[in-house]
Amino acid sequence: MPTTAPAAAHSLGEVTASDSTLRRFLHGLPGVDAVGLEARAASLGTRSIKTTAKAYAIDLAISMVDLTTLEGADTAGKVRALGAKAVRPDPTDRTSPSTAAVCVYPDMVATAKEAVAGSSVKVASVATAFPAGRAALAVKLADVRDAVAAGADEIDMVIDRGAFLAGNYMKVYDEIVAVKEASGAARLKVIFETGELSTYDNIRRASWLGMLAGADFIKTSTGKVAVNATPANTLLMLEAVRDFRAQTGIQVGVKPAGGIRTSKDAIKFLVIVNETAGEDWLDNHWFRFGASSLLNDLLMQRQKLATGRYSGPDYVTVD
Repeated sequence: MPTTAPAAAHSLGEVTASDSTLRRFLHGLPGVDAVGLEARAASLGTRSIKTTAKAYAIDLAISMVDLTTLEGADTAGKVRALGAKAVRPDPTDRTSPSTAAVCVYPDMVATAKEAVAGSSVKVASVATAFPAGRAALAVKLADVRDAVAAGADEIDMVIDRGAFLAGNYMKVYDEIVAVKEASGAARLKVIFETGELSTYDNIRRASWLGMLAGADFIKTSTGKVAVNATPANTLLMLEAVRDFRAQTGIQVGVKPAGGIRTSKDAIKFLVIVNETAGEDWLDNHWFRFGASSLLNDLLMQRQKLATGRYSGPDYVTVD
């Protein structure tokens, strides 16, 4: 696949020196062949996965889940139950891996942290006036600092889509830089809300903008709009992180979120990761699924492979 970076070499310092240089760089990225992108994503989704590989893929997918609850009705009890499920997804089978993280609102971080204490499970928190991002920067940064002070290991921020679509790239860049600083040691996932960016060209530009500003992960969606993660937009973002590492030596993770509900879907995404970015990204340090219901199907399919049959409807918890 051709590189997504402009042909001319650029110093990252020069690229972000001003609004005009940043705009020139982002609009100098090659346009996306939408038909070709969607055709490649579709073709990768038809790959056949055999039984042994499927078992490995299911466990890998479980280990990549950010088990998520982001509802106004969230309670401490629900978050504690979610944390327990993240640590031991299948209480009847200790061989099942834990999920990568639980993802909650900032006011639930301390509760989630207690629930996963002593495990490998991270606590991620959405911030920056999630999901719309319509707040003053000072409010967004306070949101981030509250989550970090409560013990968040990871911050999932939303970009100002209005500023991005208006072409005010430097404002978006500066906000990401400020949030990265406020996040301290917590890893930063930058959410683009790809369903609102209108074009694949914009998704490519947002990917590079987020990485230039210091994102540790780039993330498709909040899960709160009609169009969330798709194979095509995830493939495009994987191309971007692959090419960014080739140019800078810096590896950035990818997190598709929203709409990934079945094991079959998750495995398709893992194939896309392997074929596009490569094996280095097949690890939960570099690839995540933002999901709530996906874990249940992964557990059902895992048991089917182990026993040859599906369990009853009470085998998994209803989240």
